[in-house]
Amino acid sequence: MTSIYERALGSDFARLHPEIQRRFGFSSKDNIASIGTGVMDEIWHGPLYTLPFLYLGSWRRIMLPETGRNVPFQIANYAYADSLGRETVTWIRTFHTRIPPRRFDAYMIYSERRQGIVDYLGTHQHLAVDIDLSVASHGGLRLRSGSQRFYEGPIGFRFPMLFSGIADVCEWYDDVKQCFRIEVVVKNRMWGRLFGYNGTFRVKWVRPVANVRETMLPRRTEARE
Repeated sequence: MTSIYERALGSDFARLHPEIQRRFGFSSKDNIASIGTGVMDEIWHGPLYTLPFLYLGSWRRIMLPETGRNVPFQIANYAYADSLGRETVTWIRTFHTRIPPRRFDAYMIYSERRQGIVDYLGTHQHLAVDIDLSVASHGGLRLRSGSQRFYEGPIGFRFPMLFSGIADVCEWYDDVKQCFRIEVVVKNRMWGRLFGYNGTFRVKWVRPVANVRETMLPRRTEARE
């Protein structure tokens, strides 16, 4: 089975660094998971007026309101078929900025309807975000968020970008240090920089993965894309 990222990138997938191809090239049929452990050199947020917005999002594991340097970090990427049969990849990020640690949860699928990646954010998948993928000049994978939709029960609407952020994420492989690097910047067109982080991690490949741990799964699965 082709990974959701290879489907989205098509022939451009081959332009990724081999380690990035490996990290984003597995599917649920491979019975393997990518567990990254490392350190974020810096976690930051915007001006004080952004904090209420960040704390509100953190309630559903969407935003990151703390700051810090040299923060221990984990990222867990499991591929599984969700309850609707859609190939899904977890992005469970844990930041040890406090006790208990702060989590940022996301679940990506390939949408046939939208012909691209849709990223469901948070514990309840309330926010569905279109993701544009591209290959960076150093062979990294760049992900940029686009249109966003909010879903809760019978309610569904296009989320106004005035109250949200545009994420620019790049993950690449450092051949010299033999580790992965990640940089994330989330901005709002009116309010400026909201939050972000950057650092390094190394990956441990875990197999077999008979079942994704319940703590890694969303509390509900949203059918609407």
